[in-house]
Amino acid sequence: MSEPRTTHDPAGPLPGAARGPIPATGDPGVEAFGYKQELKRSLSFTDLLVYGLVFMVPIAPFGIFGGVFQASGGMVALAYAIGMLAMAFTAASYSQMSRAFPMAGSVYTYAGRGIGQPVGFLAGWMILLDYVLVPGLLYLIASIAMNSIVTSIPVWIWLVGFVVLNTVVNYMGIEFTARINKIMLVGELIVLAIFLVIGVVALASGEGRGFDFSPVYNSDTFSLELVFGAVSIAVLSFLGFDGISTLAEENRDAARSLGKSMIAALVLAGTLFIVQTWVAALLVPDPETLIADGDAAGTAFYDAAEVAGGAWLATLTAVATAIAWGFANSLVAQAATSRLLFAMARDRQLPSILAKVDPKHRVPVNATLVVATISLALGIYMSQRDDGITLLSTLVNFGAMTAFLLLHVSVVVHFVIRKKSRNWGLHLVVPVVGFAILAYVVYNAQVAAQELGFVWLGIGVAVLVFLLATGRKPELKAEENL
Repeated sequence: MSEPRTTHDPAGPLPGAARGPIPATGDPGVEAFGYKQELKRSLSFTDLLVYGLVFMVPIAPFGIFGGVFQASGGMVALAYAIGMLAMAFTAASYSQMSRAFPMAGSVYTYAGRGIGQPVGFLAGWMILLDYVLVPGLLYLIASIAMNSIVTSIPVWIWLVGFVVLNTVVNYMGIEFTARINKIMLVGELIVLAIFLVIGVVALASGEGRGFDFSPVYNSDTFSLELVFGAVSIAVLSFLGFDGISTLAEENRDAARSLGKSMIAALVLAGTLFIVQTWVAALLVPDPETLIADGDAAGTAFYDAAEVAGGAWLATLTAVATAIAWGFANSLVAQAATSRLLFAMARDRQLPSILAKVDPKHRVPVNATLVVATISLALGIYMSQRDDGITLLSTLVNFGAMTAFLLLHVSVVVHFVIRKKSRNWGLHLVVPVVGFAILAYVVYNAQVAAQELGFVWLGIGVAVLVFLLATGRKPELKAEENL
């Protein structure tokens, strides 16, 4: 693996700044924004792409297939296709902002720099609802799945095991995490390939309903409200491509590689989602009952796999889901969340202790441990509730969608209003269309998610007022040079 070409900041690094390669592309380093380069720049385009794919989980629909099938009236492939389209506009906006502000922090940084820091804080606060809760959700789903296979081991022990394992891997450094990601991605793709091959052969042999387009369009049940309501659930599978943006300060290539990797990961994962849910929908043993009664046990996909290949394929897909969600996906989720906490703490929006970077492994160690602690406590608590998975899923989606809305606004404000850009396609049309689609998805989300989401937003507004009143407004250094 060749070393990246480097250049030197003519102004020199800030006192105490960690010396590391700065891509020779004309992109500003974090020093240009008044920060130290503390995290290790070691990730290539391929590393970022793999990270995004693992975060989204190529087999993510395995775990929530039944819920999307019911909500969409069986048109599960259509729900994923619309979800991919909605996220494509969001990925394009992420791409533009990641080039303008190549720093950790994701939408918190982009809205704060692109619109204003109070808005940035609220964007970060809302995306926290996604990032902080999603590891706990993943651990919970995986632990319940493993408990259903090995019933002698209780859910909480599985949960503790997943949390400890991922925390140790993340502490070892981002390069070690990247190597683990590649191994896990290969495993997931092998399982998916096995299911697709056996599923298609089964359909060709007369199993299931045979080939038709009902998973894409069914005139008997179709309505925009129905499909977009299902999209609000399906987008859970897409959340993760945006996590690539949190690794901006560990990207060794040009800033534009962040955007390219986000779009590539989204398209690849979205295509896999559509294909696997199409095949599974045609293999569902009793689609009418699934639509009427739902999938409380979360086994709809595994039931379809059993129709195609027997009990062994059902078990294989269930175990793969547990490992993918509980280890691979939660591993990268924990890494992304710790980088968001690091960025907000560095700007004095969270306790400064979260900005501490381990000098040996060059990772935000305290933020990583905090995420692990929250995930463990949240997972154990939610495992005691009958609606734990549903409640966490709806909150995660609402937080992400709300933050994405602010991302689209930041593109228009920064490029069109401030920079007077005349690239109407990327800087006006794309964010406006993306905003409209996501707003409609949020509007059709579950009422419980809307209520709890707005309560979280209200708490964020109160915290913001407190921060401003106590003089904790962050200093956005070098802003006059942007």
